[in-house]
Amino acid sequence: MITLYGIPNCNTVKKARAWLAARGIAHGFHDFRTQGLEEARLRGWARELGWEALLNRAGTSFRKLPEAERAGLDEARAVALMLAQPTLIKRPVLDLGERRVLGFRPELYAALFAGR
Repeated sequence: MITLYGIPNCNTVKKARAWLAARGIAHGFHDFRTQGLEEARLRGWARELGWEALLNRAGTSFRKLPEAERAGLDEARAVALMLAQPTLIKRPVLDLGERRVLGFRPELYAALFAGR
């Protein structure tokens, strides 16, 4: 089963959901702001995708963090921050079962689903 992880009011998540729906690609949606995210899953994403890529440093949630929390981040601290504030996770995360894909680009999604 394909699952799209994100928050529903994120514009990039909206684009990804619309893209999948327009092509009739069955998928579930997991709102990690309201439904939460298991630590083991987030740690797995950090290993697979890289915690630096997974942490959304460009968003307002990150910029609002005190400087002391933003400075000197490592994987353990970044994962703890993302667990505490899921809006710090770059969105969306597309879980294809065998692999995860971070972000949304129409050409990337087209290539991912070309054979389906």
